[in-house]
Amino acid sequence: MTTPSTESPGLLQQRSFVLFWFSRLTSTTGYQMLGLMIGWQVYELTNSAFDLGLVGLIQFVPAVVLTLLIGHAADRYDRRLIVRGAQALYALSAVLIVAALLTGHLSRGLLFTVVFLMGCGRAFELPTAHALVPALVPTPLLSRAVAAWTSANQGAVITGPALGGLIYTLSPLGVGIVCIVFFVCAIVCVTLVEAKGPTAPREPPTFSSVFAGFSYIRQSSRLLGVITLDLFVVLLGGATALLPIFAKDILAVGPIGLGLLRSAPAAGALITAAVLARHPVERHIGPIMFAVVAIFGIATIVFAVSTSFALSLAALVMLGASDAISVVIRFTLVQIETPEDKRGRVSAINSLFVSSSNTFGEFESGVVAAWLGAVPSVLIGGIGSLLVAAVWMLLFPDLRRLDRYNLADGDKKSA
Repeated sequence: MTTPSTESPGLLQQRSFVLFWFSRLTSTTGYQMLGLMIGWQVYELTNSAFDLGLVGLIQFVPAVVLTLLIGHAADRYDRRLIVRGAQALYALSAVLIVAALLTGHLSRGLLFTVVFLMGCGRAFELPTAHALVPALVPTPLLSRAVAAWTSANQGAVITGPALGGLIYTLSPLGVGIVCIVFFVCAIVCVTLVEAKGPTAPREPPTFSSVFAGFSYIRQSSRLLGVITLDLFVVLLGGATALLPIFAKDILAVGPIGLGLLRSAPAAGALITAAVLARHPVERHIGPIMFAVVAIFGIATIVFAVSTSFALSLAALVMLGASDAISVVIRFTLVQIETPEDKRGRVSAINSLFVSSSNTFGEFESGVVAAWLGAVPSVLIGGIGSLLVAAVWMLLFPDLRRLDRYNLADGDKKSA
């Protein structure tokens, strides 16, 4: 592949990446809309913080159980096919919601079933999509592609909940129908992507091949530090599951306010990712990563103690902006420092840690909120994020001192 100029428009010349970018945008928009609707319905039906936490736990289970299978499949089969299958599960979930609303059979059990299906789809989609991105752009453009990829995700996280909250106030049924349209568009975009599948032979899985991702991460101090840092920070610092409580009981802003609260972190992340797409972080990578993790913790604390809707939005915007920088740095490091034939398995493990910390973190937040209250739960998470950042700086000095990406590693193959 011919290396394009270093100007940012070079990404627009990568047709397959652009199509995949649109697929990410539409799929995540639908996913966020459906997630908002499910969260509001669960709390409306049960009025239980614990049940909101269960939503996260149900999504956590498939991510854990299927990780090894996902990674092995992503390194041996057409990654586009896997992504399409995951998006088809999202579409099925939306169809079930629409059918339940039409027949008047929407229940707690059905909502949890849909959450499980979405969790299975998410478990397959994220690591496979992450492993596919480096095959769609030249290595020198990878950091910018990651930022653009992040902007698609965050743009969807902004528009999805906001649009979902608005449509929900008019018609809950309309949310489900719009979600189906978005998921179908995502499937079409992935189908049009031109990318060769992995070159590795499709040999039957063995113990060593399935666990190769774990072995590689354990041997790399940087990868181990980056992946576990995200695991513990998000596990402790996440407040997403409790947003319905803040919107209804603390800030009293209703479904539209909930949509804005869920969109606020993505607004900060989108602005930041757009800047990083043109001006990527190229120096002082390690120190910057730890600094933004600390900012993430501080923003979480501010959100926890705020009783002002405007201040809460501002704190969530700052939280999202800091997280976006961390995400771009971490994702780029994982992809650059992993051989092509192991990217699926390493990405699956990374995705397991990310998704499990998000989903299990939501369960943890729900349990603590049911025990101590929503505000103490989020406050404890923010303080915990600061402590984790400090400890990881001591445990992983090489990561703390990291200055530049080693772009030469982007095309490497394992022996």
